[in-house]
Amino acid sequence: MSMKFFIHTTGCKANQWDSYVMKEKLKDTGLVLGTLSHADFIIINACTVTEGAERDIRRFINRCRRVNGEGKIILAGCHSQAYPGSTFGADTILGQNEKFDVEKLLGANGCFVKSREIFSLERMPAITGGLQEGKTRFFFKIQDGCDKFCSYCIVPYARGVPRSRPAGEVLEFLRELKENGVKEVVLTGIEISAYHDPATGSDLKELLRTLEDHETPERIRLSSIDPLYIDNDFIDIVASSKKITKSLHIPLQSGSDRILALMKRNYTQAYMKKVVERLNDKIPDIGIGMDVITGFPTEDERAFEETYGFLESIDVYYLHVFPFSARAGTIAYSMDGRVPEGVKKERVHKLKGLDTKKRQAFYQRFTGAEVLIVPEGKLYKGLYMRGYTDNYIPVYIPCEKTLENKLVKVGITGMNDGLVMGEAVNGEKQEKQKVRGLEG
Repeated sequence: MSMKFFIHTTGCKANQWDSYVMKEKLKDTGLVLGTLSHADFIIINACTVTEGAERDIRRFINRCRRVNGEGKIILAGCHSQAYPGSTFGADTILGQNEKFDVEKLLGANGCFVKSREIFSLERMPAITGGLQEGKTRFFFKIQDGCDKFCSYCIVPYARGVPRSRPAGEVLEFLRELKENGVKEVVLTGIEISAYHDPATGSDLKELLRTLEDHETPERIRLSSIDPLYIDNDFIDIVASSKKITKSLHIPLQSGSDRILALMKRNYTQAYMKKVVERLNDKIPDIGIGMDVITGFPTEDERAFEETYGFLESIDVYYLHVFPFSARAGTIAYSMDGRVPEGVKKERVHKLKGLDTKKRQAFYQRFTGAEVLIVPEGKLYKGLYMRGYTDNYIPVYIPCEKTLENKLVKVGITGMNDGLVMGEAVNGEKQEKQKVRGLEG
């Protein structure tokens, strides 16, 4: 009987790709994907960006021991790389490089972690099917690593130096994804604005231009992009593209120039205001999301109000709000002026309230509009399936399995309990009837 494995993934989109690669390598060696309670090997590909992520690791390992006392626990990825001594009782610790040799280290115990300076980019897996498990969007990592060393961020220590996948390899993999029925791909990385073809030196903008004339999935979405990379040239590429979705996620982090300087973020509030204005001017209806950290050391009430007021004033779709989390090994970890936890919670609450207002206002703009979505297979409230628009609005439509993983035109009918509701337009309904007729 084949041995079984289970992979638990936390954190960013790059981690989704990494787990996909590990899963394919383990299947190639004859192992079978199983459930947590019956797996011989439990692999945790773990984020370490915040203290909360660390708590999640500890809780999950405790759960593993309760439901599967015989399974071997392998803790891999960012947490293992940044904090190899913090094992939470795992049997084996694998760093960023070593996790891609997981199939060779199943029988090993102990810690296997190399220096960040000698990381390489993992080899591409063969595509054995279409979508990643449970997804209608395929997360494809084209770049890894970061050398910006923002004062609060552990990621450069966890992910290593920047490295990129050759453009030819990217193009070939995208062609294969299209052939395997993938409709939407997310180009992801740790700092995708640092992408450079290792052979030619061509950057992300050149890659995006090249994608227009090659076989790719119909939709190409970009993961988080450095604000300093969003110049007029980049905006023009996105605006004119027939493939790149009209949504961008920008890690702002703060609207206070003083806090931005302490964070080692090399831009100002005025710069970000111009970026947002140019994006909205050149790309009508673009969905702009922003990361914001509150409670950074020395963030007083004035600095917080500067951030809140700035975010309130600009035309963005949504906010991802995080309380500052001190990570050992970063500059900010030893900074004075810690903000009390109660104050952080209050500020997070206010910013999340602003996020809700902005989302609702953005959704309302599109009531009555016809949009394209790619419905997922998952059922919501027992009635609906969900798909995302070009500008990243989640739209819920009555469930119809024949529409799963297809580009479907829907009309947005309004809001219901905070959800954006829609229904397939007449042409799509007629197509469903044809399909039913063929099946009958």
